[in-house]
Amino acid sequence: MHLYNAWLPPPVAAETKKEKESFADVVKSVKDSYRADDPESVYSTLKWISAIDLFIKAKSELSLEDVGALVEIGLELFNISQNKLYVQVRWGNLLVKLLNKYRKQLSLKVPWRPFYDTLIHTHFTRNTGPEGWRLRQRHFEAVTSLVRSCRRFFPPGSASEIWSEFRSLLENPWHNSSFEGSGFMRLFLPTNLDNQEFFSENWIRECLDLWDSVPNCQFWNCQWTAVIARAIKNYNFIDWECFIPMLFTRYLNMFEVPVANGSGSYPFSVDVPRYTRFLFSNKTLTPAKAIAKSVVYLLRPGSSAQEHFEKLVNLLEQYYHPSNGGRWTYSLERFLFYLVITFQKRLQHEQQKADNNTQAELYLGESERTFFVNVVLKLIDRGQYSKNEHLSETVAAATSILSYVDPSSVLPFLASRFHIALETMTATHQLKTAVTSVAFAGRSLFLTSLSTSSVQPADLGGGGVAFIGLLMISLSNALAGMDANDPPKTLATMQLIGSIFSNIATLDDNSDELSFMPMIQFSEWLDEFLCRLFSLLQHLEPSSVLNEDLHSSATSGTFLVDDGPYYYCMLEILLGKLSKSLYNQALKKISKFVTTNILPGAIAEVGVLCCACVHSNPEEAVFHLVQPVLLSAISSLEGTPSTGFGGRGITDAVVLAKEKPSQEKPTLSPALEAAIDYQLKVLSVAITYAGPALLHYKDQLKEAISSAFDSPSWKVNIAGDHLLRSLLGSLILYYPIDQYKCVLRHPAAATLEEWISTKNSSDNELLTGPKWHVPSDNEVQFANELLNLHFQSALDDLLRICKTKLHSDSGNEKEHLKVTLLRIQSTLQGVLSCLPDFRPSFQSGVMGDPGYTSFLIAGSSGSIVGSTELREKAAEITHAACKYLLEEKSDDSILLILLIRIMDALGNYGSLEYDEWSNHRQNWKSESAAIVEPPVNFIVSSHSKGKRRPRWALIDKAYMHSTWRSSQSSYYLFRTTGDFSPPDHVKLLMDDLLDLSLHSYEAVRILAGKSLLKMIKRWPSLISKCVLSLAENLRIPNTPEYAVLGSCAVLSTQTVLKHLTTDQKAFSSFLLGILSSSHHESLKAQKAINELFVKYNILFSGVSRSILKTMDNHKDGSDFSDLISQIGSLSSDASRLHWRYNLMANRVLLLLAMASRSDPNVSSKILSETAGHFLKNLKSQLPQTRILAISALNMLLKESPYKTSLEDRPLLSESSQGNSKSSLEGALSEIFQEDGFFDETFNSLSHVHIITDTESTSSRGSHGNSSFQSLADKSITRFYFDFSASWPRTPSWISLLGSDTFYSNFARIFKRLIQECGMPMIVAIKSTVEEFANAKERSKQCVAAEALAGVLHSDVDGLLGAWDSWMMIQLKSIILAPSVESIPEWAACIRYAVTGKGKHGTRVPLLRQQILNCLVTPLPPTVTTTVVAKRYAFLSAALIEISPQKMTLPEIQLHIGLLEELLNNMCHSSAHVREAIGVTLSVLCSNIRLHASFSHEYSHEGVNSDIDNYLKEERWVQFLTERASESVTNIQNNNHSDNLEVSANCSTQNGRLKGDSQDDVKWMESLFHFIISTLKSGRSSCLLDIIVGLLYPVISLQETSNKDLSTLAKAAFELLKWRIFWEPHLQKAVSIILSSADDPNWRTRSATLTYLRTFMYRHTFILPDTEKKDIWNTVEKLLTDNQVEVREHAAAVLAGLMKGGDEKLAKDFCDRAYKEANMIQRQNKRNSSFSQSVASRHGAVLALVASVLSVPYDMPSWLPEHVTLLARFSREATPVKSTVTKAVAEFRRTHADTWNLQKDSFTEEQLEVLADTSSSSSYFA
Repeated sequence: MHLYNAWLPPPVAAETKKEKESFADVVKSVKDSYRADDPESVYSTLKWISAIDLFIKAKSELSLEDVGALVEIGLELFNISQNKLYVQVRWGNLLVKLLNKYRKQLSLKVPWRPFYDTLIHTHFTRNTGPEGWRLRQRHFEAVTSLVRSCRRFFPPGSASEIWSEFRSLLENPWHNSSFEGSGFMRLFLPTNLDNQEFFSENWIRECLDLWDSVPNCQFWNCQWTAVIARAIKNYNFIDWECFIPMLFTRYLNMFEVPVANGSGSYPFSVDVPRYTRFLFSNKTLTPAKAIAKSVVYLLRPGSSAQEHFEKLVNLLEQYYHPSNGGRWTYSLERFLFYLVITFQKRLQHEQQKADNNTQAELYLGESERTFFVNVVLKLIDRGQYSKNEHLSETVAAATSILSYVDPSSVLPFLASRFHIALETMTATHQLKTAVTSVAFAGRSLFLTSLSTSSVQPADLGGGGVAFIGLLMISLSNALAGMDANDPPKTLATMQLIGSIFSNIATLDDNSDELSFMPMIQFSEWLDEFLCRLFSLLQHLEPSSVLNEDLHSSATSGTFLVDDGPYYYCMLEILLGKLSKSLYNQALKKISKFVTTNILPGAIAEVGVLCCACVHSNPEEAVFHLVQPVLLSAISSLEGTPSTGFGGRGITDAVVLAKEKPSQEKPTLSPALEAAIDYQLKVLSVAITYAGPALLHYKDQLKEAISSAFDSPSWKVNIAGDHLLRSLLGSLILYYPIDQYKCVLRHPAAATLEEWISTKNSSDNELLTGPKWHVPSDNEVQFANELLNLHFQSALDDLLRICKTKLHSDSGNEKEHLKVTLLRIQSTLQGVLSCLPDFRPSFQSGVMGDPGYTSFLIAGSSGSIVGSTELREKAAEITHAACKYLLEEKSDDSILLILLIRIMDALGNYGSLEYDEWSNHRQNWKSESAAIVEPPVNFIVSSHSKGKRRPRWALIDKAYMHSTWRSSQSSYYLFRTTGDFSPPDHVKLLMDDLLDLSLHSYEAVRILAGKSLLKMIKRWPSLISKCVLSLAENLRIPNTPEYAVLGSCAVLSTQTVLKHLTTDQKAFSSFLLGILSSSHHESLKAQKAINELFVKYNILFSGVSRSILKTMDNHKDGSDFSDLISQIGSLSSDASRLHWRYNLMANRVLLLLAMASRSDPNVSSKILSETAGHFLKNLKSQLPQTRILAISALNMLLKESPYKTSLEDRPLLSESSQGNSKSSLEGALSEIFQEDGFFDETFNSLSHVHIITDTESTSSRGSHGNSSFQSLADKSITRFYFDFSASWPRTPSWISLLGSDTFYSNFARIFKRLIQECGMPMIVAIKSTVEEFANAKERSKQCVAAEALAGVLHSDVDGLLGAWDSWMMIQLKSIILAPSVESIPEWAACIRYAVTGKGKHGTRVPLLRQQILNCLVTPLPPTVTTTVVAKRYAFLSAALIEISPQKMTLPEIQLHIGLLEELLNNMCHSSAHVREAIGVTLSVLCSNIRLHASFSHEYSHEGVNSDIDNYLKEERWVQFLTERASESVTNIQNNNHSDNLEVSANCSTQNGRLKGDSQDDVKWMESLFHFIISTLKSGRSSCLLDIIVGLLYPVISLQETSNKDLSTLAKAAFELLKWRIFWEPHLQKAVSIILSSADDPNWRTRSATLTYLRTFMYRHTFILPDTEKKDIWNTVEKLLTDNQVEVREHAAAVLAGLMKGGDEKLAKDFCDRAYKEANMIQRQNKRNSSFSQSVASRHGAVLALVASVLSVPYDMPSWLPEHVTLLARFSREATPVKSTVTKAVAEFRRTHADTWNLQKDSFTEEQLEVLADTSSSSSYFA
């Protein structure tokens, strides 16, 4: 049994035993309600889902057979409800909960294929159903989480099936299907035991290769990281050593941080289509969780992963420093968080498995644990005082968890940090963080120092005493921390006190146990604490102006109460743990304080203080605290005027009202009023847990409450209401009593309390359960008396006021009503669900056995008081009062709101408890790490199955669990069986609430609406009535605005919208109501209707078959097709409706037509009618309606009888066509053969294209029509499937192809229409296309491009003939047309026309070869350069769409021919053309390379050997690299000659050079375009060797006299910085870098250094040691370069290398630098005339500078000497002097934070030398 259930109040705990049976009944009912012969019956199983959910949430003990049976039924139901998304969402989510909870106990085998089919069918096909996108999104989330939960149950062999299924998607990495494939792979691939034989080292190798095929794409990285992380975690048998360098290189480079002043994010990233990102969504950009998981599970004894991990942390730690924050901070914070959490999980797992030592050699031993903790401490050290709140919190929590693993490393660090924070004056935020850290680690500090068994390490510096000292210092400082002006610090302090006292068993002065607190006398501390607390309370400022209103609760407190539970917990814990004598000491002081002060600004705070005293010892505290306050309140009330409304008898009041109508109303003075209000409210909080102790003060309490209700002040009335409510609760509810006393002591340290885990429920933990307050008979009797006084009599008063108009004065009447309603409300809210609920009436009309109650789960909030009859009487009187108030006082919102609250409490049984529970959950949401002890505890080495918490925290959770149970126990009882109908009293209340929810005051409407919703949710049979009456309000012309708003508010709730799918009457009245509401004038009403409609669309879940059926059978003509024709007539242009309503009507028509698909009898006729209707709408006058028509046609046009199928293309004879006419063809061909139909349509469509000047910058939106659509309209017109079948199917990265004015949706419609109607359509469209293609307006050309694209891609019979007759000529004329601006549309048109078909995009469209041949045809020589550039742009657009792995022979020949042409044209004179050539070349070469990497077999032998040889020889590669190096040399020589540095020997050739040099520059420009395009497009993986070969030109041409060339070189350089080179290219790259570092041109040397900084960072894990050493030596050599810029640059690079490079090399360099500089310094002293070149002296100083700046925040032992030596050089000549001053200033700046501590590392003399340098020399010196 779960701990929370074992700890329930005894009467409830006994009931829980029955839950096993009731669950078995539920499972049986689910089985019965589904009938295999009727697929619609799955809807009837849905009502059980909430009930099953209850059992899961209630943590009931269920029998495993039942759970197993339920899971199997659930999976079966899930798989058969293919088109019923809503059913799948509900069952899917329930199964996820069940599987996650019982995953270890169940043994299932779940096949994976059905899930995949569901996903494909619903989300990855074109013709998706009509469901709204919100539902689809939920469906996708449900299916994917279900797959994740079922992965562990996939049968053996699944992994290899899944791999072979998705492997084919990954073949072409430049097609979007590969992104889908990787998403599916990550989702489905199981890593369970059954499938382990599939995973092997070769498979990992293949994964890593695939991973590399798309560089710089975080989406792609996330998928592969996740797959590999799972494999690392689950399969120890794979030898990971050989992969570690590669993996760590990946991990390091996935964190997008700025390296060496670079940018902090990829300069471009591969464009993943929006819907793929949306479906396989990933919250963070960097997959920090998967990286952390891999790292933690790679750590094994003796593995190289340890040093790699340390290096990774060394490189990343600088980005955790507060001054280095940025957009990367979030992913780094998550990384730290998951590192610690995963580490803890791994240790926990290993501790539990430690018994069976199968793999013990892989477990982490002590040394590995210490290593891990020390490495992570580096990150913690940097991030502790981060300005980013998340990071500093994560750091504190991580410290706490790690302190249990390795206290000897963490706690000293913590202590030193705390002392620094105490000393700092400037950074006050540090103190809060430091205090929080101590609070979080309080328990480990105690355990380390006190436990007998804990390892007392000698290296703890004074052992445990030091830590106790730390706790004591923090406690005494805590007193100073309580400050009303600094909320965060105050709360942190309170958390600390709470944390410390949660650990200690009891607090007592004279016991020997606490000898560990030598410095502190506890009673003195307590006195001091209370003084501070009182002064804090006296200085509090109330957070808001005290508003006198119903809404203000007793406790609208200040930050102490509002900002988290720390204040309350601290007081409860402290007072609960005090020994008797100390408690009395505290009580006296508190009593004195409370009775002598009146603090209206701190009501809640003082109340909580009293409440904590009472909770700890009710008898004493009630005597000392409650009694004096109570008596003083009564005496204050005695002399005040009384109205007599308080229920002591009504006669006086009547007399009073009759006698003095003229006189002023009696009032109280403000001061008295405030005092009474304060006293009563403090009382009401204080007595919450007083229980039986209050019985002695029965009469005084009654007196106080009645007097308060009698008072003329509303403020005092409300205070009385609080008191009554609280008193009732304290008498009859269940609540824990001795929650904070210590019951169990810690076995290892008797002074500490043992904490408890919910997971190991052994006997002694059940014994330690709470003592509950179970009401005694006397208490129940007192409560009943109060009910008679303030409920029964108030109801009678209310009835009397309403029936016989008592008061002549309406003011008095209002007051009387207010007080009377307040009394009723207050008793109802006090007794909660202890007043029995209404009894439901039976359907059959016969009252069955009245004792019959069904049972789901146990739960009750207290003892029963009153009776059902009382509740019924109340409902009747309330109904009468409501009628009266709406007639007489409908403008009085206070009265109505009170009334609604009463109705809510009467009708919604249990909802008050539910509110209580959810508020409490909000407050406790962030559970503080201070009261959690992790499951692994190496301090006293006791490990548990789950986290442990102090007993009080668990009791609190159990109490909340009990509250939740009481709210739910009867909620679903009557929903599930059909025998009950709602009680008549509920119907009465519902009618009233329905009227109130249309009230003219918004506050009243909202409240009534909420209450009404709860009611109809519990009794679904009431919904239909609501919908009918509310929809009527929308339809009737003269409905006032507020009624429309109220109706929309209720109708737009999910409860109502869900009900519409199955209720025919409600459905049609709802739709017609909305569509015929256009007559409402007011803007607000229109907006509400619009939002309601949009919401209906978003949540639309189809129409159930039953509606279609009932609509079919009705003879009275209200059948479905009738509804459709009604709506159809509204949606035609003729109806002259407002455009938005026209749009809505069209939208509904589409939804219904789509929904009718499921019923074959209805659908065919309806579908053809609606398709015709929307085709007409293409030429509608309203732009939105046109857009909708496009979406609609995309969905409705399904069949394509004229499409040529691939297999039987040659066999198609005329006869075979005649039979397969499409059902829509007749309707359509009639429409499009009307005269001028296409002209009009094209014209209308061209208005949708809005072409602005800024289009080049516009982001790639969903539609270009954003400029004339508001958001609400957009959500109506735009559909989910717009992006589930998005085009283009390959990433777009070519800037030449420009904007998004080509709408693929339009193209798709034309394509579909042609496939639907065949050749006649092409004939009809021809002339219009020709006319528009030559139009002047660009928008017309867009439409022509779309139509032509559709025609070219349609693949119907007869298309080839049409191509020969007119399309080819059309295309040629487009290519030759001189206009520039419409290039993007025509390029997109060609790209669309050659797009591959099928999911992988590999089936070749009919005309692709013809189109390509047309493009390849050489141009006539006379054309302009724009046409040349245009042709190349078209070519690159077409080539992107070709699938390289499946290229046909003609396509390969075409590639080869084109390649030759491009290589010859690279020196073209126009810059545009050169860019186009570079781009096209990159596409061509990558296509050829990828094609060559697959093995191909051709049939015709002769031709192929040439082609194969061509592909194998790759002469073009050689040509590119050789020509590049030649050109670079020429350009550089030319630069020299331009700078007149012509030396004698080259002057002879100079003449020849001049002419060619321009050609070389142009050739280089084309080449740079090629490099940039290759890197941007993500195609670089297969061209790496070429890119490495071209490194030198990119580095050396950064600065030339030709500006354009240098700009391109810089752009290529920026992109290259992000590229990782793997072996075998790496060595080549290194050798090129080393040679260019010796380049004669100093600018090249400097650029090489720039490149080296990022190059070393990116490759640090995979560079072999020898090459690292070569690079170090080369950079060191440059320290003495003869160019000063290069020297300084080299020093900066060396500093970076030391930070993240090899420790051995770094240390070596550091020592050498010191030695050399020291020598020079000595020679200086000895021989001032000693001459040495400036460069070598500067170099020696720079070496020192590099080593000093390589540790910006720390102070290693060697640093003081180095800095001092550096400072001694400050007297040197210029370059040296300025270098030294800069470096010392930088050193000071970075060490300023911690200088107070770090200066102790220096000697006096060293500090003097430093001071000399940094004091600025005088201006006059």
